[in-house]
Amino acid sequence: AYEKRFPTCPEIPVFLGSEILHESKSDDGAIHIIERSCKLNVDAPRLLKKARVEYVFFIQKNTVNWKERTLLIEAHNETFANRVVVLETCSYSVHPENEEWTCFEQSASLDIKSFFGFESTVEKIAMKQYTSNIKRGKEVIEHYLKELISQGITFIPRWTPPPVGKQKDEQTPAVGHDADDGLLESEASGTTKEQTGSSCPAAEAVSPDADKLDADYIERYLGQLTPMQESCLIRLRQWLQETHKGKIPKDEHILRFLRARDFNIDKAREMLCQSLSWRKQYQVDYILQSWRPPALLDEYYTGGWHYQDKDGRPLYILRLGQMDTKGLVKALGEESLLRHVLSINEEGQKRCEENTNIFGRPITSWTCLVDLEGLNMRHLWRPGVKALLRIIEVVEDNYPETLGRLLIVRAPRVFPVLWTLVSPFINENTRQKFLIYSGNNYQGPGGLVDYVDKDVIPDFLGGDCMCTVPEGGLVPKALYQTGEDSDNSDHIRLWTETIYHSASVLKGAPHEIVVEILEGESVITWDFDILKGDVVFSLFHSKRAPQTSYKEATLPSTSAAGDNVQLIDKAWVLGVDYSRVESPLVCREGESIQGSHVTRWPGFYILQWKMHGPLPCSGTSLPRVDDVLASLQVSSHKCKLIYYYEVLASKDFRGSMSSLESCNSGFSQLSGATTSSSQSQSSSHLSR
Repeated sequence: AYEKRFPTCPEIPVFLGSEILHESKSDDGAIHIIERSCKLNVDAPRLLKKARVEYVFFIQKNTVNWKERTLLIEAHNETFANRVVVLETCSYSVHPENEEWTCFEQSASLDIKSFFGFESTVEKIAMKQYTSNIKRGKEVIEHYLKELISQGITFIPRWTPPPVGKQKDEQTPAVGHDADDGLLESEASGTTKEQTGSSCPAAEAVSPDADKLDADYIERYLGQLTPMQESCLIRLRQWLQETHKGKIPKDEHILRFLRARDFNIDKAREMLCQSLSWRKQYQVDYILQSWRPPALLDEYYTGGWHYQDKDGRPLYILRLGQMDTKGLVKALGEESLLRHVLSINEEGQKRCEENTNIFGRPITSWTCLVDLEGLNMRHLWRPGVKALLRIIEVVEDNYPETLGRLLIVRAPRVFPVLWTLVSPFINENTRQKFLIYSGNNYQGPGGLVDYVDKDVIPDFLGGDCMCTVPEGGLVPKALYQTGEDSDNSDHIRLWTETIYHSASVLKGAPHEIVVEILEGESVITWDFDILKGDVVFSLFHSKRAPQTSYKEATLPSTSAAGDNVQLIDKAWVLGVDYSRVESPLVCREGESIQGSHVTRWPGFYILQWKMHGPLPCSGTSLPRVDDVLASLQVSSHKCKLIYYYEVLASKDFRGSMSSLESCNSGFSQLSGATTSSSQSQSSSHLSR
């Protein structure tokens, strides 16, 4: 079937023809070698015109070994050989377990030394066309197989050593996939890049008596598998039985790791072995029996199982917007949260097995419904995000292909900030399973009803089903752990010391920092804690670069309080030299403030903290009691705070920020209002 591609192949339009340069056979006829010069047209006319080249030629050497039943294809470019080096190897061989299967393996390297200044363009063209032609190669070989069958050629006798003076019988390997065409468009190609494709790399030899998977078993418990995928599963399972000391995972579990690594046995084996060692080290197999969530988690962790989706997958609901992640981390520590998430994943696998038995078809993953109503900048507290990233990393490494679908509803404007931080740590295959709805877009056709039965949609999303998932709320600070009673909180202190700055705010001397913005619609985010006293936080914009001046406090404890920097010149006039872009926010001692601002103009943005005092009184009014008490509590005329800020580029949000509705924070209703700037093209999000 492969030889039918020569000398020309109408199925491959860019392949214009070929001629044989050299042909030889071994004495016994077992090995047949043909070397050809192949001519093709590359879809890069301007590049070729610049290089004064009309066509591209490459040399291809095909070696058929009738005795070993293999076909080896080796190719390299002839055109531009001094500028570009292209090497490709493809091989066909008979599967060691099943003679009706053919193993196909391919690799190619593309190395550009120089190409008239178009190196990057040539690389992109070559890699794109090389990848697309892999699929085309399979279609071509299948076309010629069908042509042979239509001619009545369905079997070629096995090769045997010929008698002296008599020509041997010929036998060819069965062919099921081809990608040699990948080279046809990749001669003028890439920068030191490797692209490999191996459906099932060669593994240890498997005995003829190796176990075969029953077709009914596959359909009932594993789902649809190609012969090659089934073979990979058999090989990996047998390798585990021969080498792994301990409990052998179920086929469903092994299959998840194979799918996560595109059925590359070597990569799947490495990933699975690391996971099995991790499970043994941390006794994960016994976590459902040994783990008892603290009462605090039962009350404040806003997640739980809730029936199943339309495909029979177990449904897990997480009301992330109502969860006090900062409070949970401070009260329980990162390790407790991680162990709880692991127990959820173990429970999910158990429920998948139960649903497989209930519905009579393989259920290997679950669906997660995440409600972001109430998500605000408090959820971007850095130690909490760090804990979330660690949890994602552990789950990705040890529970691959367990998430069937992730439905995110009521995503607020702050969601892109969190997504930018988290998405790089999520596998591409996993990200493709995400469906995100802003506002009320999840309602009606195209929303949740496409994936979840109407009578299962929870009441807080407008459904009729009562949901028992806890509503969460703020974890009382009295339940926070201290450094003395928890080693698990070390990461919080170290993280704070690493990225947070300390500052002192003096009477008449505010602390200010400047952020230069080069393009509009960037996002400035901040997170600060008031350690002592009450302050007023403001955000200003100026076209002029402020000059830095330092205020040295005369108090003995100044060195421990941090720096005090002033930027706004006393000669500057508000509304002329600079303007206010955020309304002043009074921040009380002990409060933690998170916020963001979408910039409207380029220029210099100044974050300012100044000491809060009672408002001036008119002649007929008396000062408020709260203000008098607050002024008495500010000792030594000094406030202390720690803060962190960051600028996120507009390119990360353009097109997504405006499409997500703003929402009121659930925490705002408890401890402070979520505010929005009155600027028509500027927006902010503040929360305590």
